[in-house]
Amino acid sequence: MPIGRKLLTIAIVLAALAAMNQIIEYGVGDFRINPYYARIISLVGINITLAVSLNLINGLAGQFSIGHAGFMAVGGYAATYLTVYHGAAIAATVGGTPMQGVGSLVVMTASLVTGAVAAGLAGLVVGIPSLRLKGDYLAIVTLGFGEIIRVIILNIPAVGGATGFTAALPITNIFWIYAVAVLTIVIVRNITQSTFGRALGAIRSDEIAAEAMGVATTRYKVLAFVISAALAGVAGGLWGQLFANPLNPQNLNFVKSIEVIVMIVLGGIGSITGAVLGATTLTILPEALRTFDQQFPGLRMVLYALLLILLMIFRPDGIMGRRELSLAWFRRRGGGPGQPGTRVAPLATAGTATRSTRDEGDG
Repeated sequence: MPIGRKLLTIAIVLAALAAMNQIIEYGVGDFRINPYYARIISLVGINITLAVSLNLINGLAGQFSIGHAGFMAVGGYAATYLTVYHGAAIAATVGGTPMQGVGSLVVMTASLVTGAVAAGLAGLVVGIPSLRLKGDYLAIVTLGFGEIIRVIILNIPAVGGATGFTAALPITNIFWIYAVAVLTIVIVRNITQSTFGRALGAIRSDEIAAEAMGVATTRYKVLAFVISAALAGVAGGLWGQLFANPLNPQNLNFVKSIEVIVMIVLGGIGSITGAVLGATTLTILPEALRTFDQQFPGLRMVLYALLLILLMIFRPDGIMGRRELSLAWFRRRGGGPGQPGTRVAPLATAGTATRSTRDEGDG
């Protein structure tokens, strides 16, 4: 894509996000969105980032991480700590405050970068030893990591301990949430279409064959894991500074990790579109069923579980399977017979991934 067209696309996306933020956060004229619905819309965006980032390691790379909430917690607490204890000083460097104007922009950027770096480093520490091994070791290690992080946070008074980080400043807004979601989708999509993505696809298809053909399996898996963890850390930074929502380690436990896994399984493991649909569905559905709680307490969760079970029975590959929605898909659907969908990048064999990697190295 020419540079001019890229800049135009970025400008259009930023303008759309700014308009979306204005409508949802402040309203237009006499029109105002209920704060409850605004919160749900915010949570949808954060969960999209979580699901798409986890799909990189669980879907594209074929590994099995069940500790995504742990990286979310690391990033969330690191970002919020920076804002609470150093936000005023950072904002003062541009003559502003952490809550508004340029000061808020600088503080939010710094906090999200801090969250990404902290979670990425945690992912590196966890990934290097566990991803050298084959099998389910990553699942065991990430499960343990998530619980260790939760217990550590419970015993740190500076971040609120068991009561939560109640001093957090509510500087997250719709613009930041969906800008990060769009950026996450773009990053994962570009990885999928790159040599790196083809190598991950080869590892998922047959790691032994990929290794035999010269693919550096451990290096690729660790890199994917670090990127996935860093993006989860950014989502944690957004979540920790959302409205007046206190960061609480009890909300970032094993259950949250399973919730994100269900999102990508529901949407289709390996599909970015599926991760977005799964995150949106599983964020809105429990709230839509909440009306049943008034007359039949507990029925909401029964219906929620039943719908998921039925979907897994009749659509075991998820809503999208491994397919992706694209402009080409819509053109084929509207213009005549064609495939029901199109993938972002076909899976490569180990040999194809290796040749691409070698060609890249030779260049």
